[in-house]
Amino acid sequence: MWQPGLVGISRVKSRQGGFVPKVMVVDDEESLVEAIRYALSREGMDVVTAGDGPQAVLAFERERPDLLVLDLMLPGLSGWDVCRRVRASSDVPILMLTARDAEVDRVVGLEMGADDYVTKPFSLRELVARVRALLRRAGQAQVPSDGSVIEAAGIRLDQERHEVTVRGTPVSLPLKEFELLEILMENRNRVLTRQTLIDRVWGFDYVGDTKTLDVHVKRLRARLEEDRHDPKLIVTVRGVGYRFDG
Repeated sequence: MWQPGLVGISRVKSRQGGFVPKVMVVDDEESLVEAIRYALSREGMDVVTAGDGPQAVLAFERERPDLLVLDLMLPGLSGWDVCRRVRASSDVPILMLTARDAEVDRVVGLEMGADDYVTKPFSLRELVARVRALLRRAGQAQVPSDGSVIEAAGIRLDQERHEVTVRGTPVSLPLKEFELLEILMENRNRVLTRQTLIDRVWGFDYVGDTKTLDVHVKRLRARLEEDRHDPKLIVTVRGVGYRFDG
């Protein structure tokens, strides 16, 4: 059974001078924890982790997170028991993760004090949205804003407004194309592997055809490139993946 060490960053001040929320993620599935860690860290949150129930209880007392993302099925001590113990001393928001789709599991979790739940498999975008909503409801005024603007090579991407302009002309992008462009621009001049892009845009649990990525890249090039047959912005790195040059 995977037993991760706690990984976390001491709270640091945001650009606005407030403190960044700390989120604790408890799950024994390493790949899922890493995916969630990346998604929340990308939103500017500090992330600490635990891989089983007993570790989660100890870590919660030490770390005092602002929000707990808690899997129901944990080794050592179930998520229900962890939730009960946390609730005995704290009203921190709890978002439960469950692989079960039975209504009774969701009801029991909520009755034990969980604030919300997500049923696996889920999209990371949905998880992030629920985390942010819970933090807002809990009065965490310092929740980082996702309203930044990225500009490079004549492309302007407004993350909050979900708007893109290409050399001054507004361009409408479907959600997945927008997310793909967003990740490429955030990592401009860096090669991102095909698997990395698929994991970040379609989710770690995506099992569809990997050619989906190529189709979306082709569509993006048609919208962004001056000559889609000779792309200068979204460049193919043969055998590896793609890179945004800007």
